[in-house]
Amino acid sequence: MRQIVLDTETTGLEWSQGDRVIEIGCVELVDRRPTGNNFHQYLNPDREVPREAVEVHGITNDFLADKPRFHEVAERFVEYIRGSELVIHNAAFDVGFLNYELSRLGRGWGRVEDFASVLDTLLLARQRHPGQRNSLDALCKRYDVDNTQRELHGALLDARILADVYLAMTGGQKALFTLDEEEAQAHQGEGGGIRRLPSERPRLAVVRAGEAERRAHEVLLDRIDKASGGGCRWRRTEVAGDA
Repeated sequence: MRQIVLDTETTGLEWSQGDRVIEIGCVELVDRRPTGNNFHQYLNPDREVPREAVEVHGITNDFLADKPRFHEVAERFVEYIRGSELVIHNAAFDVGFLNYELSRLGRGWGRVEDFASVLDTLLLARQRHPGQRNSLDALCKRYDVDNTQRELHGALLDARILADVYLAMTGGQKALFTLDEEEAQAHQGEGGGIRRLPSERPRLAVVRAGEAERRAHEVLLDRIDKASGGGCRWRRTEVAGDA
C-alpha cells in the first residue's frame, strides 16, 4: 500500500481569488513505513506573497523569485502521486489549490482525484474525537508527536509531522517496526548470527483456533475495518491469499 502524506503552502486562503501554491511537500509511506522517497518543491507564483502569509510560513517573494513555475514541475508531481492514496489534513483546502493549478494548464490535465484517492485526516480525527480540537497541533499533543520544530508552517515539515500523527491515530504500528537507538545497541550486545536449535528438541505443538476464537477474531477485524475506514490489512491479505 503506497500512501503520500501531502501538504502545501500558498499565497493566501482562496484559490478562487487567484491565490497560488508556493510549496508542495510530500512524504511517501509504503506499508505504513517512511521510504525517504519524498517530493519537495518551492514554486514561483507569479504574484506577490502578502505580508500576513509570510508571517505564517516565512516564504518571501525574494526567496521564490528564481523558483520554477507549477507548469514546470506538474508532470513530475502527477507521476509521483499517481496510483497512491493521498493523506492530507483538511484535504479540501490542498486539493482545491492543486486542482486550480492543474486547471490553469488546460483541460487535459484533469484533477488530483484522477491520479490518486484522498484520505482527509481532519475528517478522520473528527470521527474519532468528536467535539474536540482536531488541528494538527492539537493532534500532535493528543498522540504525543514532537512538533517543537514547527515555529513556522512548512509543507515538507508539516507532511512529516502529519505522517507521524496519521500512523499513531490509525494504530500506532510505527513503534512495532522500529527500535530506538538504545534498544538497537542492546540487541547488538546479544550477539549476531544464526543460533542453531538442537536437533533433538521436541517438536513444537500446533494449536489451531477453535470456532469461538475464529468468530471473536472476525468481530475484532470488523471493528478494525470500521475504525480505519476499510483499511484492515489482515482482510486485504486474506483476499490476496484467496485470489
